[in-house]
Amino acid sequence: MLPYLLRRFAFLVVSLVVAMIVIFVLLRLLPGDPANALLSVDATPEQIAAARAQVGSDQPLAQQFFTWAGQMLRFDLGDSYISTLPVAPEIASRLLITLPLTLLAFALALVISVVVGITAAVKSDRWYGSVLSGFSQLGIAVPVFWVGIILVWIFALGLGILPSGGFPREDWEDPGAALRALALPVITIALVMSASLARYVRAATLDVLGSDYLRTARAGGSGLGEALLRHGLRNGAVPVVAILGIELSTTLLGAVVVESVFSLPGLGSMLLTGIAQHDFANIQGVLVVSTLFVLLVGFVADIGQRLIDPRLRGSVAGNR
Repeated sequence: MLPYLLRRFAFLVVSLVVAMIVIFVLLRLLPGDPANALLSVDATPEQIAAARAQVGSDQPLAQQFFTWAGQMLRFDLGDSYISTLPVAPEIASRLLITLPLTLLAFALALVISVVVGITAAVKSDRWYGSVLSGFSQLGIAVPVFWVGIILVWIFALGLGILPSGGFPREDWEDPGAALRALALPVITIALVMSASLARYVRAATLDVLGSDYLRTARAGGSGLGEALLRHGLRNGAVPVVAILGIELSTTLLGAVVVESVFSLPGLGSMLLTGIAQHDFANIQGVLVVSTLFVLLVGFVADIGQRLIDPRLRGSVAGNR
């Protein structure tokens, strides 16, 4: 298993390097110079030259990239072109909103999808099993921002029991207020995410229900619930774990839209502000951190699959 872990980690590092190159190149393909973020419309040639020297855009592209990559190796994300403040502490403060939003939504979506997916599979011959399957199909087609607007209309404007947006100035000094601010965004993401996950849980459960080992367990006197818990849970979880990794990554990336709907000062709003201001340092920092998160989630999900399924561990040993 250790050689596989080393190979998988090496692949993660190579993927991150490739992603950094792609991010750097694509940003430089955008029209305009990064120094324009510091200049007024009537800037003089001397001011333009000084601004380009400040942001480093007067250097060859290769030198710009290696300078930036060297900063990354020192865990230095650079300084914002607009505020001149370090990007890393700003991203860290934004992550205190985006990460709880992502993880809470993921946990809630997982609970909903497991309950809905298993019920829809076990009770597929009942009317409510078909209804649950239909709702999960419908939920996939609904845009996340539309769900957020509907929830704001019901719970914030209609019932007035939850805030419609924003986040406390004190951040997490008052956990109750912070959680209330995240309640609607979390529910919004969880509802949309659980609709997709429920389909995979239902499919995995149906496969388990049709398996020989489950029928053998039932024939031995085990009830359906006991047989699923003891014999079917582990096998059904293998394909779902990979999907969970993808969905968790998608949740973080989709937080850009949700944070905009609910005016949350997380990574999403930082990215949008950086794009609007042409602040390459902020944009690159957010994209690299997001990419690293996605790669780490995929790494953990891959390892989790092999820990759950002994057959995969055997294939790793065979490949050695």
